[in-house]
Amino acid sequence: MEQDQNADISWTAEGVPVSARFDDPYFSLGNGLAETRHVFLAGNDLPARFRPGFHIAELGFGTGLNLLAALIAWRAAGIAGPLRFTSFEAFPMGAAQMDRALAAFPEAHAVAGPLLAAWALGARTIRTDDLEAEIVIGDARATLPRWTGRADAWFLDGFAPAKNPELWAPELLTEVAAHTALDGTAATYSAAGAVRRALAEAGFAVDRRPGFGRKRHMTAARRPA
Repeated sequence: MEQDQNADISWTAEGVPVSARFDDPYFSLGNGLAETRHVFLAGNDLPARFRPGFHIAELGFGTGLNLLAALIAWRAAGIAGPLRFTSFEAFPMGAAQMDRALAAFPEAHAVAGPLLAAWALGARTIRTDDLEAEIVIGDARATLPRWTGRADAWFLDGFAPAKNPELWAPELLTEVAAHTALDGTAATYSAAGAVRRALAEAGFAVDRRPGFGRKRHMTAARRPA
């Protein structure tokens, strides 16, 4: 496993974690769980597309909130077998930081026990009866090309493109497309023109949709079959 480079975090008065490195909050200042469901679940047409063996991949693991939201939806859908989830994270939070952040969302925090327990022990693989998750530590520009998997859906959740441009570079989004199953999808809160163009140039059919809260637009994409 690559050496962890820990996240450098400050906290707002409302208890929202903010990356000191990227000067950007980890989740919506409004309702981060609702935003996750709007952008990453609905943006990938989930849970309607869930099926046994479904595989989600993600750029930017952060607090783990997206994983937990997907797991809650998976359980509610009653799909047989585990949800498969792979996330790429360069600067992981500590377990105590993650616990503190998730406490803002009781529904997600209630199912976070196995994740938090594994994280506290330094494990980056979590396996339960209904989840097979791996968090790949390191710069995604190096780790994603080495990954042998293909995702059915991507959560593109890096910090804002203006503050974390490396995670939205055309070369990396081309790797995302190469690691997407045919008819697979991707979604992001960002509607930046450069992001949409890079996804289109990588081979995705790109759609601009209504965003969450104060964000007017978001982006959904599909890799044609």
